[in-house]
Amino acid sequence: MLSKAERTRKYIVEKTAPVFNAKGFAGTSIHDLTEVTGLSKGSIYGNFENKDEVALAAFDYNFAHVVNFLKTEMASRETILEKLLVYPDIYRNFLEFPILKAGCPVLNTSTEADDTHPLLREKAANALAFWKSSVERLIQKGIELQEIKPDTNPSNFAIVLMSIIEGAVMQAKVTGQNAPLHISMDYLSDCIMALKK
Repeated sequence: MLSKAERTRKYIVEKTAPVFNAKGFAGTSIHDLTEVTGLSKGSIYGNFENKDEVALAAFDYNFAHVVNFLKTEMASRETILEKLLVYPDIYRNFLEFPILKAGCPVLNTSTEADDTHPLLREKAANALAFWKSSVERLIQKGIELQEIKPDTNPSNFAIVLMSIIEGAVMQAKVTGQNAPLHISMDYLSDCIMALKK
C-alpha cells in the first residue's frame, strides 16, 4: 500500500510525463506542471526537490511505459523473428498509440539533453544501452534456437535497428509525413526477415 506522499508523487509523474515528452525539459514550465496536475507549485515542490527531479522521474515513467508496451506485444508472438517484427509493426503506425503520440521519449530526450542536461542525457544513454542489449539478447536467442543465421552480429544489428527506428520517427515528427516512416519500417522488416536461417 502506497503512502499518501508516494501516491502524490506517482500522480505528479503520471500527469507530467506526457508533457515532458511532448515539450521537453526546457519547454515545460512550472505552470504546465501545475495546470496538468491541478496542484500548486508548493505541492509539486513539496514532493520533488525541483523540476529536474520531476523530469527524471517522468523520463523513467515514459521509458518504462514504452518498454512494457513492446514486451506485451512481443509476448503474443511465437518466434524470435516475429518478436523482432514487433518493432516495425509498432513504429510504422506509432502515432496511433497514445503512449508514442508525442514521439519516442528516448529520441526526444536525447535530442534535447545531449548538450544541455547531463542527468537527462545519462538517463537517455542508459535507456539506449538497455534497448540495445534487449535486441542483442533476442538475436542471440534466435541464433541459439537456429531461427537466425549464425553469422549474424547481434550488436551491429541492434544498432542498425535502433538507428532506422529513431531516424524514421524523427523524420515523421519533423515533416508531419508518414511516408519516411512507412518506407523505413518496410526496409527494417526486410532486414529482419533476411536474418532467417
